[in-house]
Amino acid sequence: MTAVLERSVVQDPQIPAAAPAAPPRRRVPAWLRRPGAVLALAIVAFAALAAAAPGLIAPYDPTATAPADRLLAPSAAHLFGTDEVGRDLFSRVIHGSSLTLTATLIALAIALVAGLAIGVVSGFAGGEVDAVLMRIVDVLLAIPGLLLALAIVTAIGFGTLPVAIAVGIGIIPGFARTTRAEVLRVKTLPYIEASRVAGTSRTRVLLEHVLPNSWGPVAVLAVLDFGSAILQVAALSFLGFGAAPPAAEWGTLIANGRDFLATAPWVSLAPGLFVAAIVLSLNHLSKTLEEIRR
Repeated sequence: MTAVLERSVVQDPQIPAAAPAAPPRRRVPAWLRRPGAVLALAIVAFAALAAAAPGLIAPYDPTATAPADRLLAPSAAHLFGTDEVGRDLFSRVIHGSSLTLTATLIALAIALVAGLAIGVVSGFAGGEVDAVLMRIVDVLLAIPGLLLALAIVTAIGFGTLPVAIAVGIGIIPGFARTTRAEVLRVKTLPYIEASRVAGTSRTRVLLEHVLPNSWGPVAVLAVLDFGSAILQVAALSFLGFGAAPPAAEWGTLIANGRDFLATAPWVSLAPGLFVAAIVLSLNHLSKTLEEIRR
């Protein structure tokens, strides 16, 4: 009887069949739900592509002069206009991305490696080592970064590499301070104490536990300082310490338009707005990363 009832229930057409389970919805990454972050990432990606392969984007030779086309306003043919000798400004900005961003990456690499080393050793060792290293960092922090970079590049010479070294040394203190603060926080956590009680060596605790767990805020600072480093590299190039002409660094391009601000403001304004867009995008990305990390 039970079997008959079960068969009748299954075969009853008045009982609706169970709806098929909906496929699981893919979770969209948090940053993709932020239009500002997507736009900022697109701008940064464009700058990276311009630095890696400027020939794919630039429509003209950045060094080709055309006196008949001097100081043309921005148009479809010349997106950023032309300079005082008829060179296409957009092409020069695109080709200048390679020099400026390369110098910025070198500066950040110097600051990141040196700042991590100083911060980790200072925070993990403590005592007199911490006191000595932090006093050196305090002295560097007392000097404005751009002024320190200016003094260093004056001493070691002009060019893209000296500018990168000078800017990198100038931003080391920020990385050192941030790394030290994170190391001090992480090394007091229970699992670090458990590792020490278990007999793990100090070097292994440092490399396997402290350093990986102190990396988050330093990575966010690296993105934020990328924008600051671009501004400092551009500022030193603006002052004439960058690559020699006819190389087109962003700061040099802005400086070249100082004599034409009244008659052709786009010569300085277009490269300046391009740099501002990239720096603001990097700052927005760093803020987004910090919010997501929390």
